[in-house]
Amino acid sequence: MKLLFICSRNKWRSLTAEKIFEGYNGYEARSAGTETGARIKVTGGHIGWSELIFVMEKKHVRRLKEKFPTSLKDKRLICLDIPDDYQFMDEELIEILKARVSEYIEMPI
Repeated sequence: MKLLFICSRNKWRSLTAEKIFEGYNGYEARSAGTETGARIKVTGGHIGWSELIFVMEKKHVRRLKEKFPTSLKDKRLICLDIPDDYQFMDEELIEILKARVSEYIEMPI
């Protein structure tokens, strides 16, 4: 399954998620950001590639729906409600990501 993780600048939350879920249980993971200054800015290609899209905050859902209304029609978009309070690979962030994402995908025990 192809997982796409979205945050604002693609520096901490979504990049951490990409690193921990890439290859996990056979999943493919990518990440991107919604803001102009993002490390990797989300494109229609990202949306088309993905099978499941996780965003960190409600504002990311809104931004994606404004920019990619047609591409998102048949996509599952899930808001994890993770605030921008963490650094890259923060242990607490990793625990939160694993707990919230495990509600939607199969995780190895």
